[in-house]
Parts: sequence; C-alpha cells; structure tokens
Amino acid sequence: MANFNIYLASCVLLLTLSWRTSTAVPLPTPITDNNAHCSSLFKSLLLNIPELLDSVLCYGITSDKVELRSETETVQACAPTLTRNTSCMVQRNSSFNESECQRNIMKDLAHYDAVIQSYLNSTLRSPEIEGALLGTTLGMIQSLRKNCSLNPNGENDSSEEDAAQMWGDNTFNNRHKMCKILRGFHIRTITINRVIGYISSGDHRK
Repeated sequence: MANFNIYLASCVLLLTLSWRTSTAVPLPTPITDNNAHCSSLFKSLLLNIPELLDSVLCYGITSDKVELRSETETVQACAPTLTRNTSCMVQRNSSFNESECQRNIMKDLAHYDAVIQSYLNSTLRSPEIEGALLGTTLGMIQSLRKNCSLNPNGENDSSEEDAAQMWGDNTFNNRHKMCKILRGFHIRTITINRVIGYISSGDHRK
C-alpha cells in the first residue's frame, strides 16, 4: 500500500511538470471575475499546507503516508494534451476544457472544506491551537469557493455528507489521519497551481 501511495503521488507530480510554473502571474483569461486575488489565494493555500504539516498539528507523527482524494477527476480534467508515452494513464483524448477543469477544482475545495470543518468538530487534542491553525486554511478555501467559482452557489459534493464519519474519539488517530489528508491536499494544490499557470500561458487556446 505504501508503494502504491508513492506511485500515485509520483504520477500526479510527474503530470504537474507538464504545466508551466508561473503561478504568481495573474490570469489573462478569467478563471474568475477577480483574477489577481484568486491567483494569490491559490498560491497562499499552496504555501499554507506545509506550514500545517510542520506545526503541532502533526507533532509526534512520523508516518509520511499520503491520503489522496480519488473521487474527483481534477487531474484528468485539468491535464493538458499529453503524449502517450506515460505510465500514469491519465492523458486526455479531447481538448482542454477550462470550465470542466474549474468545476473539478471547486469539487476538491468543497471536499476539503467539509473534511476540515468536520475535523474541527471532532475530538481534538488541542482545540484552540488546532482551530487557529486550520481556521486560516479553512478561510482560504471558503474565500476561493465564494469568490473564484464559476458557480458561487455551487453544488454540494456528495462526499461532504460522509466527512463527519472520518473521525473517532482517539485524538492521535484523528491527527494522524488529518496529516495524511493534508499531504494529499498539498499534492492537489501543487496540481491546481500548475493548472493556473497553464491557463495563464494561453497554451490551451492555441
């Protein structure tokens, strides 16, 4: 299982290399009605998650396992046209669809919004500290969902209904699971920021 997780993470990171890395450049083709602000928020979210992983939230947790969300098609929907000489088998057969890509990004954000909120409502070791740490991340996610979505009123992701069932009464186990989820979220935010760079480049319109 550990090797499989590493393989999945490697595939995702390999695919992100196909996108340009200029994530701080405002988007010339609107991803939202507030390009510079949204681009900045996505980048801030990317930088925020490693801080969480280095914080007291993951203190004493030595495992480096990653929990990737598999119920979304973000990697496939947001992938540029790829050559077929890849072993990750997620290349697109159709042209890049910016709207489809954005909808999948927002589904991811809805999922992590629900997961973090449900975690904060579970049994915590240090409610005030963990609440302050994750509250910042949650604020970024909710701002992106509100201000940077094609459909601000959005459709609820069905996985949100199951988020509360992730947690038990053991605070260490809860933190362990959250740290695995955050590692997966970090990989996903790398992908998202690469996508923004790709859209910014205008290559998908050529």
